[in-house]
Amino acid sequence: MSSTASPEHWQLDIDADGVAWLAFDRQGGSANTLGRAVMEQLDAKLAAIERARPKALVVVSAKDSGFIAGADITEFTGLSDERQAYELVRAGQGVLDRLEALPCPTVAAIHGFALGGGLELALACRYRVAAEDDRLALGLPEVMLGIHPGFGGTVRAPRLIGAPAALDMMLTGRNIRASRARQLGLVDRLVPPERLRDEARALALAPPPPHRPPLGQRLLALGPVRGFVAARVRKQVAGRARADHYPAPFAIVDLWRSHGAASAEAYEAEARSIARLFLTPTSRNLVRVFFLQDRLKALGGGSTRRFDRVHVVGAGLMGGDIAAWCAYRGLTVTLQDREERFVAAALERARGFFDRKCRRPGQAEACRSRLKADVAGSGAASADVVIEAIFEDADAKRDLYRRLEPALKPGALLATNTSSLMLEDLARDLADPSRLVGLHFFNPVSRMMLVEIVRGAATSDAAAQDAAAFARRLDRLPLPCRSVPGFAVNRILMPYMTEAMHAAAEGVSLSTIDQAAVDFGMPMGPVELADTVGLDVAQHVGRILAQAFGREAPRGLESLVAAGRVGRKSGRGLYEWRDGKPVKPPAGSAPADLQDRLVLQYLNEAVACLREGVVADADLLDAGMIFGTGFAPFRGGPLQYARQRGVDEVVARLQALERAYGPRFRPDAGWDGLRGLPS
Repeated sequence: MSSTASPEHWQLDIDADGVAWLAFDRQGGSANTLGRAVMEQLDAKLAAIERARPKALVVVSAKDSGFIAGADITEFTGLSDERQAYELVRAGQGVLDRLEALPCPTVAAIHGFALGGGLELALACRYRVAAEDDRLALGLPEVMLGIHPGFGGTVRAPRLIGAPAALDMMLTGRNIRASRARQLGLVDRLVPPERLRDEARALALAPPPPHRPPLGQRLLALGPVRGFVAARVRKQVAGRARADHYPAPFAIVDLWRSHGAASAEAYEAEARSIARLFLTPTSRNLVRVFFLQDRLKALGGGSTRRFDRVHVVGAGLMGGDIAAWCAYRGLTVTLQDREERFVAAALERARGFFDRKCRRPGQAEACRSRLKADVAGSGAASADVVIEAIFEDADAKRDLYRRLEPALKPGALLATNTSSLMLEDLARDLADPSRLVGLHFFNPVSRMMLVEIVRGAATSDAAAQDAAAFARRLDRLPLPCRSVPGFAVNRILMPYMTEAMHAAAEGVSLSTIDQAAVDFGMPMGPVELADTVGLDVAQHVGRILAQAFGREAPRGLESLVAAGRVGRKSGRGLYEWRDGKPVKPPAGSAPADLQDRLVLQYLNEAVACLREGVVADADLLDAGMIFGTGFAPFRGGPLQYARQRGVDEVVARLQALERAYGPRFRPDAGWDGLRGLPS
């Protein structure tokens, strides 16, 4: 590889002790990433180190944000064929091979994050020292992009920490935190952040024997045993994903089974495998999802407001969980309801959540101390954000606002967690309707990443921007929406869930309906989703949307709701629930058109939302439905899937379903506009 005339990303200095310090500071970016130019410069610096023959080498990051965030993902999108991808990967492998082959001790001094290619670079060093704090995160998350490590990680990780731990890292993409990283041998030393460079120098100048996994772990790499272990792991992977949907996890297992991280051929096989994966629709779409997520994150950057105090009115399931999440994210929270007993139940639920979620000593207690009962509502006066999360009744909400508004401090946001009511109606009696904004969280609050930022006709730009920034403060993804019945997510989901009820009324079993959706790639089927949301909520939203759009509400819910069978939260709904999971009989044989009936209802309503400008553009709508409903990420979003399948084909299929089942399948007028958008 040859150096190019690009900004200087690496700085090399040799100190008086003969230790070479190679500092990475990618120019033009807030985080270090590994792109072609960066790797070419690294190769040149390693050549200089070979000539200088220092006593040791320490690789550090000059950025406060962390060590290295991974590969430059923007370069993935320019790959057009396997040969090109293979050559790029092999060139990167060659650079890290050169680092590994240096005759002197090499140490990666890690702070913050070392992810993907960043961790692979650290693995090519003989030792790793890490700053021990809450920010430390080590991981190989490439599977999230439909690929696997490509700079030697599938080889070096099993060699260093053993196959079980390495395979788990690569197959899940989960980050490893400080104590676990030291326990595994992923890092050799954990040190206070202020001692990172001193300890890295000390380790480099007095190097111990490099870490090796225990003997039992090494024996797993032997051929006969390896085949048995690989078969077991592959079976576990198949229980979570399908190879035709997500090929990367299966490729990871196959690489280890075939080569055991034991030969030079393993690197060649890794490069060939990742080159194939780069070009799959799954990887293309998952990279798209990565950029969509970044776009949603950026939407929270338009405000400089600080958020320290939150007041939540309504201690039911949603209100209580919103309050708990705000406290978990470091905000001071007061929780109000009509009586102490309602708040007490929410606080008890929050205590259980903190105990499960918090790992650091004292963290759970700190969270509990930030969440206080406030039946009188006195916390509203000092809150930066007041969130109304009472039941879905416009009169009740307006009455609450009349009492709340005079107490709010200047600039405070007044937010509603309504799932379906229009803000124009809710705001009509407010003295300052410009501060009312929708903050629509989804259940369960602690796991659902999306928050719809709903803007009414009177909502100010500042309030909408502040609401998006508040969502980011909670580590959530904001999706700006117009105030229309159901907004985006519920409006698109309702025809999908209603079609499931149509199929059930025709005699198709509930588990068969759900399985058809899961086979498509949904995280759960529409029946289980209805039970998870709550049949009372689904019934209420369904009625509002049916009235607004002149369509049929979901069938068969009235008697269940009347009997108190509202789904997961009551233990019984369409399914019986045990230990938080639905009890389902085996799925039967599905009608040939069942999957299309479900999915195309979803797509048709998504197109209608795009046509009406409920969400600003197709990419934002795709992002919202992926992060708000779990729409099959490997398909890139509902509109992306429609374009890739072919708009004309989808429209023709809708027309065929309309002839068979009636006007609910009539193609929306917005399909013509989707034809011109690139896939």
